[in-house]
Amino acid sequence: MAEALQTTSHDTPDPAVDLSGLPVTLADLRAAADVVRGAIVETPCNYSRTLSAICGCDLWLKFENLQFTSSFKERGALNRLTALSVEERQRGVVAMSAGNHAQGVAYHAKRLGIPATIVMPVGTPMVKIENTRHHGAEVIVTGATLEEAAAFARTHGEARGMIFVHPYDDPLVIAGQGTVGLEMLKAVPELDTLVVPIGGGGLISGIAIAAKALKPGLRILGVEAWLYPSMYNAIHDGNLPARGDTLAEGIAVKSPGKITTEIVRRLVDDIALVNEAELERAVATMISIEKTVVEGAGAAGLAAIMSDPSRFAGQKVGLVLSGGNIDTRLIASVLTRELAREGRLTQLSLDIPDRPGQLAAVAALLAEAGANIIEVSHQRTFSDLPAKATLLQLVIETRDAAHLDEVMAKLGASGLSARCT
Repeated sequence: MAEALQTTSHDTPDPAVDLSGLPVTLADLRAAADVVRGAIVETPCNYSRTLSAICGCDLWLKFENLQFTSSFKERGALNRLTALSVEERQRGVVAMSAGNHAQGVAYHAKRLGIPATIVMPVGTPMVKIENTRHHGAEVIVTGATLEEAAAFARTHGEARGMIFVHPYDDPLVIAGQGTVGLEMLKAVPELDTLVVPIGGGGLISGIAIAAKALKPGLRILGVEAWLYPSMYNAIHDGNLPARGDTLAEGIAVKSPGKITTEIVRRLVDDIALVNEAELERAVATMISIEKTVVEGAGAAGLAAIMSDPSRFAGQKVGLVLSGGNIDTRLIASVLTRELAREGRLTQLSLDIPDRPGQLAAVAALLAEAGANIIEVSHQRTFSDLPAKATLLQLVIETRDAAHLDEVMAKLGASGLSARCT
């Protein structure tokens, strides 16, 4: 967990927050709300009884994954595109994105009759690339990182006279994203904590301006992936490394915006870092409990709450589910890995004599113990066992970790040396 950026007391009234000099104001957010009204979904902000019980706080979920493009990014993109002059619209726009901003720009550019080119880094989930193409934009996949894609996009756009639409470091984009905060506080004014994922910082900057202007005592917690702690580094003058593949590619940003960093430094109370296992658990939990699909970035807030519930105990917490664009193959992998962590899916290795009937004996023992065999593999060649032995590898399904312990005890009592691998 990150250190607090500033301390907020909930025991005494909070003084008004100084919002002077910021490049985005509450009036800008309200103007953006007028622009996007009717063109985006005013998504529900619903109370979750089950997650509230699990997390020990009153938890409301803002379902931005229910936007048409499955992400909040539509809001800022539309607000920015609407501000273009007739001449600028004719020249067209170019944007760089890991997926969600791309779809927001592509979708609303097509609606407004604006030519759009989107540059996406290598490794962007295919679902996001294909969806962007389906919205009518020209897609160029290049660059190992978002920053490399951004450099190409700027050069490509300048050579063709196109307008660059930044995914987060733009006052109009920030104002558009801030409409999420306006809607949350309108729906649930009693909230006292908001938990928001951070990539480049556009969403949390807009929400923080809305929150601190309307309810100064409201606490804002940002969440980043441990693999990409860019805003944490910027605020703390830190040098934690930013590298690798994260489930939360939507917030895998190495360099946050200049505008957004200043807003976060002034208005955000705390930044938490979550690891990959916590992100996977949160994605799986949203599917199993809420029956809703969120991508890694969209699950970051829940990951922060579930990893440290004591810091939210008894509070009224608003959680932004920022997006739901995730490959089905990746969903399957996340769910399977979570089953393994819960002890419901386990790979066993057993050394058995290479004689007829041995596999049947093991299967009978597992059946008696109530375990289900999912996969079976015999390995005779590539092992260090004697020639008259074989390595039996099984994937079994059990009810939970306690049931797995019972199964292992039964195998051991029968003289079998079984180990989880």
